[in-house]
Amino acid sequence: MEAWIALENGLALPGKLFGAPLPAGGEVVFHTGMTGYQEILTDPSYAGQVVVFTAAHIGNYGIHQADYESARIHPAAVIVRDFCRMNFHRRSEMNLDQVLRQARVPAIADVDTRALTVALRNEGVCRGWVGTGDPAKLVEKARSLKPIAETDWVARVSTREAYPFLRQPESDHPYEVAVLDCGVKKSILGRLVDEGCKVRVFPSHSTAAQLMDGPTEGVFLSNGPGDPAHQRQLVETIGELLDAGVPIFGICLGHQLLARALGAETVKLPFGHHGANHPVQRLSDGKVEITSQNHNYAVPLESLDPKMATTTHRSLNDDSVEGLQAEGRPAYSVQYHPEAAPGPSDSLYLFRRFCHDMAAHRSHTNREMKKHAASG
Repeated sequence: MEAWIALENGLALPGKLFGAPLPAGGEVVFHTGMTGYQEILTDPSYAGQVVVFTAAHIGNYGIHQADYESARIHPAAVIVRDFCRMNFHRRSEMNLDQVLRQARVPAIADVDTRALTVALRNEGVCRGWVGTGDPAKLVEKARSLKPIAETDWVARVSTREAYPFLRQPESDHPYEVAVLDCGVKKSILGRLVDEGCKVRVFPSHSTAAQLMDGPTEGVFLSNGPGDPAHQRQLVETIGELLDAGVPIFGICLGHQLLARALGAETVKLPFGHHGANHPVQRLSDGKVEITSQNHNYAVPLESLDPKMATTTHRSLNDDSVEGLQAEGRPAYSVQYHPEAAPGPSDSLYLFRRFCHDMAAHRSHTNREMKKHAASG
C-alpha cells in the first residue's frame, strides 16, 4: 500500500507501508548508525518520535528479544530506505514487520531517506505524519501535532514503582546504586552490574529522600525523552542530592538535568545528535573517543558557571558540551552513551570512575562512623 511521510514544512515523500497499517505522527529525527535498529526502537529516549534510519538496509538480522533495551517499541513510526524481509541471523525470532505490527507502530519503506535527512539537516527537526491518502492533508496533520516539549514523555516511560534489577554483581561487596529512571536502557543497568553495582531502579517522581533511603552509595541519572527545561521537579531532586554529597553519574538527559541543577541552561539543537560514530574530545588529555549519541537538547557552554561546574568533554562536530564535572562535589555527567549499545566501547571507563567515587565515599563514611563511635 502506498503511504507518505509528510512534514510540517510541506515536504511529502512516498513509500510503501509495512508494520501496523495505522496513521501516526511525531517529531522526525534521523539516526546514522549502520547497526542497532532493534536497540534504537526499544530505547525509551525515542518515545513520541518518528525515526528515519539513514542506513540503506534495515531488518536484515531480524529481531531477538534478548537484545531489547526496554519492554516495548517506543517511536511513533519508522522510516527506512530498504526493508529486508529475509533474516540472516541464527538468533532471529521474528522480522521487523512482525514486531512493529504487534506494537501497533507503522513504518514506511522505499522512501528517499537521503532527501528526507538532508531536509531535516538543513531546516531542522520538525513534526511529521505517516499515513495514506492526500499528502496535502497529511501535511496539515503534521502541523496540528503538539510540539514534543508539551508532553511529559519522561512520566510516560519511567517505571511506576521501584524495583531491584534482577541481575546481581559477582562482587562480594557491591556498590549500592539508585537509578533515577527517566527512560533507562537495560544495557545501562547491565553495565552497572558488570562494574560491581547492585542496582535499584526508582520512578522519575521519586524524592531525594526515597533515593537515599537504605544503603544507597551512588545515584545514576538515566537517559530519557523530552525537554529537560520542563522537568523542574527532577532538577530540584538532583539539587538535593548534590547537597547530600552522594556520588552522581548522569548520561544524556541525566547530563542535561544535572547541568540545570548546577545553574546551567539547555537549548534544542537544530537536528540533534543520533548515531554511533560521533567524535568527542576529552579535555583532560586531548584523547578522542568515538561515541554513541541520541539527544535533541544540549547545554550551552556560556551558561555553565565555572564556580559550579567545568566542561570535561566537547563535541568535535559542533563544539557542544559533551561532559561536565561539578566543582567540589563527586558528580559528573556526559551527553553521550558510554554503555555502547549500539556503538563503540571507548567510554566504558566512565562507569569505573563512578565506582571509584563510590569507593571513596564509602571509605569516608566508614571513617566518620568510626569517629562517631569512638567519641560516643
